[in-house]
Amino acid sequence: MTHDQSLYAACDSYRHWLGSQRSLSRREALQYGSIAAACSGSVWTTLAEALAHSPTNSKKPKALILLWLQGGPSQLETFDPHPNSPIGGSTQAIATSLKDLSIAKTLEQTAEIMHLGTLVRSMTSKEGDHERATYNMKTGWRPDPTLIHPAIGSILCHQSKDNLEIPRHISIQSGQWPSRGGYLGSQYDPFQLGDPKDPLPNLKSSVVGKQFQQRIDDLEILEKGFRKGRVSNLDSDKTLHSISTQRAVKMMSSEQIKAFDIDQETQTTREPFGNTPFGRGCLAAVRLIEQGVTCVEIELSGWDSHIENDALQAGRCSILDPAMASLIRLLKDRDLLSSTVVLCTGEFGRTPRINIADGRDHWPNGFSSVIFGGPFRSGYVHGQTTHELIESADDPLKGVKDPVRIEDLHATLLHAFGIDPSIESITPIGRPMAVSQGSIIKELLD
Repeated sequence: MTHDQSLYAACDSYRHWLGSQRSLSRREALQYGSIAAACSGSVWTTLAEALAHSPTNSKKPKALILLWLQGGPSQLETFDPHPNSPIGGSTQAIATSLKDLSIAKTLEQTAEIMHLGTLVRSMTSKEGDHERATYNMKTGWRPDPTLIHPAIGSILCHQSKDNLEIPRHISIQSGQWPSRGGYLGSQYDPFQLGDPKDPLPNLKSSVVGKQFQQRIDDLEILEKGFRKGRVSNLDSDKTLHSISTQRAVKMMSSEQIKAFDIDQETQTTREPFGNTPFGRGCLAAVRLIEQGVTCVEIELSGWDSHIENDALQAGRCSILDPAMASLIRLLKDRDLLSSTVVLCTGEFGRTPRINIADGRDHWPNGFSSVIFGGPFRSGYVHGQTTHELIESADDPLKGVKDPVRIEDLHATLLHAFGIDPSIESITPIGRPMAVSQGSIIKELLD
């Protein structure tokens, strides 16, 4: 192969990467930077023409909605019932809109939309503690004392751009372990709010007009002192405090703030979601992603059923069921389901064994997660659990077929959004970190 032929081949590889619209790893950045420098003359002209006509990946989703079930929902009382079996308890199953699939009778409305979902019945992790398992599921990493990993919503925001005047990462009804931006920085922490029926706090200034502007000008004088000695990559010469202030001021006067106001929806639209903070959060999520928000997390806590499992799980499902079913229907009606991924999951499941208090304890092997929208396969069930599920130190996955690790679910989600799971970010101390350590599960995707 001649020198020019080699350059043509290399430039074609470079064009292929640009057409994929994914981020570069450090190694690729060096490699393609050298290619770009080497391409010259007719080769460079050919490359420029190719780039001008490079296809874009228009099918990748734009937003993630995370329905976070804090406390560990029981797979046996939700998406993986085993009625009339040694592990099934009293929960009965009902048929769904997907042939040959049954889920718990506690999710009657959700059963009607399962033909639109991807159900994973074989989720597994090595974390059985609430805090550690929450971290694991939200970030795709087990806790590490040397750094804090970013939540998946933070990664999606970091890897994309926007022109929003409201936050791109939003958490509704967040509990004691909220998602965080981790080593990407606090600017990628989610904006937290409570029940969407309540107005957003601190959006109206106590002064207006010239007096308000004078306070902004006075603050800028103080900021000049704060900037001295600051690192150079904080939006040129601005401090994070200054950036946050500018964003807050812009948000206060933005028309986009109306996306938070669910009262602008009709009663006919609001009612099916249920008169609960979680239901209202799901409706708010639709309005927010319509505006261009990247990630919305809505938390429904209270799934920790060490005692009276059946009653507790049924009570939580009575909130989850109408909200989730209405969310998927509204996304579909507004032509947003193909551009939105909805993930419903908790940090782990519950034990097959019912304890002495009629409860189920923590169970990180063979629990369920369900995904709707984007490029995920509609009407697909991955993995299986059998009646042989037991607590065994020798074989913790006994009775679990086709197990899916949490890190693999994260890698698959990132891939679905057009992000290479192996790309690296640099932590504040200069440590290169891949965004995921998992493998893509191609069976979950169309």
